Amino acid sequence: MRSNYNENEKYQDTNLRPRKNRRKKQIKEETKQGFLQGILTLMFSQILIKLLGMIYTLYLTNREGFGDEGNGIVSSSYQIYAMLLTISSIGVPNAISKLVSERVAVGDHKGAHRIFKIAFATFAVIGLIGSIMLFLGAGIISKQWLQIPEAEMTMVALSPAIFFVAISSVMRGYFNGRQNVKATARSQTIEQVFKTALTIIVVEIVAIISNVSTEWMAAGATLATTLATFAGFGYLFLYYKTIRKEVAREIKSTVNYKYERVKTIIKKILVVSIPIALTAIMSSLNKNIDSFTVVRSLKEFLPESEALAQYGILGGKVDMLTSLPLSINVAFATALVPAISAAKARKDKKTIVKKSSFSLLTSMLIALPCTVGMFIFAGPILNLLFPNASDGAVILQISSLTIIFTVLDQTINGILQGYGKLRVPAIALGIGVIVKLILNLVLVPNPAFGVKGAAWGSVACHLVAFAITMAALRKVIKLNLTFKKFVVKPVLAVTMMGICSYFIYFVFSGIIGEKMATILAIAVAVIIYVLAVIVLRIFSKEEVKEMPYGDKICKVLEKLRIY
Repeated sequence: MRSNYNENEKYQDTNLRPRKNRRKKQIKEETKQGFLQGILTLMFSQILIKLLGMIYTLYLTNREGFGDEGNGIVSSSYQIYAMLLTISSIGVPNAISKLVSERVAVGDHKGAHRIFKIAFATFAVIGLIGSIMLFLGAGIISKQWLQIPEAEMTMVALSPAIFFVAISSVMRGYFNGRQNVKATARSQTIEQVFKTALTIIVVEIVAIISNVSTEWMAAGATLATTLATFAGFGYLFLYYKTIRKEVAREIKSTVNYKYERVKTIIKKILVVSIPIALTAIMSSLNKNIDSFTVVRSLKEFLPESEALAQYGILGGKVDMLTSLPLSINVAFATALVPAISAAKARKDKKTIVKKSSFSLLTSMLIALPCTVGMFIFAGPILNLLFPNASDGAVILQISSLTIIFTVLDQTINGILQGYGKLRVPAIALGIGVIVKLILNLVLVPNPAFGVKGAAWGSVACHLVAFAITMAALRKVIKLNLTFKKFVVKPVLAVTMMGICSYFIYFVFSGIIGEKMATILAIAVAVIIYVLAVIVLRIFSKEEVKEMPYGDKICKVLEKLRIY
């Protein structure tokens, strides 16, 4: 009898094994597609958001009565708003997504939802406090701290946005933790659509009422931001209501539920979110150093209006252009935190190495051409986008050097945060900010440097931060990247791109005009760069197959005898 039982048990085990293997393969495929689809969704969303952002930035900068001076007022106010926003909510999406993804990975949907509810209540209170602080402190901050009294009304108009962003951040973190980045992408897109449309509408109305007052037009632009954040939250709230039944079913199917007290959950959220927020605070401090030092220092040898305009170039046009690659690359940082956290919870080291290496390589391929392109075509780009206010080519050239370090650092931070190394990014950027502060205080008051000194300070800041985080990453994860693949081939591709695109611009600028030649040169640069990446086989065949529609792409490349 015993012998028959053992044979029967063995037969059942053999019969079940193919099913288990098929299930593991299915989970792996779903995880792969979920990660990459999430990145593509966020990338598309961020590109659209940035394009919409460029529309209203172009409108404001070229609008009579606004220009660089208006950008200076808005930028100074926005940096203070960003600081309070950072304290009240930045770090929350990644913290919530990390904690939720860890619970979901082991089947504890009830615990994941409880984290969301407690976080929502907690950060609603924190966000409300932040809004009240900015509303009541706007006068003191603008007149005494910034020495830009025109910024008072812009801060008042921005203050309610802190509350809406805080609660929206919790909802986005919950959806990201459930591997549902579409809700986040859509809410951000809706928010930006409203921001673009309302900025133009509100500023035009204010311009008529105030007889083209730069101060009141700036306040109108920030009021549009507040209204847009409310629209973004409205979408998230309505979306949550549509999935409540699905969430309820998941909660009923919960396994491995572990009850935790409210205090314990809040502590866990803060333990994760505070180090992440500290990184964002350091980034905000980096910008606020410019807010506090640039205008103040420039006024020593420039008229006040000129000093404000110079800061407007740096904080308006240049920041908008150099942050474009960062906005696209944020998809990796957002998707990596829950993906790495879930893989670590399953003790899946292979997935961690694969996703980290692929993401870092792709970030390099995004950052490098943007750095080179903006350095080569700084003047033509400004003339194309800001025909009525095209100053700042040298400042853009210097600032373009930060792109490669900030983009790579953003991806590394996502990996480290997902892996649980939460303090490293904050410490690294903190050291970079100290370097930036010293350089600003030394270089900006020097007429030979002026506002260019602040741009060099930012380059040094992000170089230092990148060097520290990269060293920390290599200690915890053995990346599947060689120097040839990560540096030599991308540099070769971008060199070919730069030479060909500049040649096109040089030849055609005298024939079809500078603006059309700039557009043509950028289009040629994109084509040449993509072809160079393919021909140099920077991505391996396995990496191409990991991409959405990778098998089909691979077959085409095999027919072309590239692989």
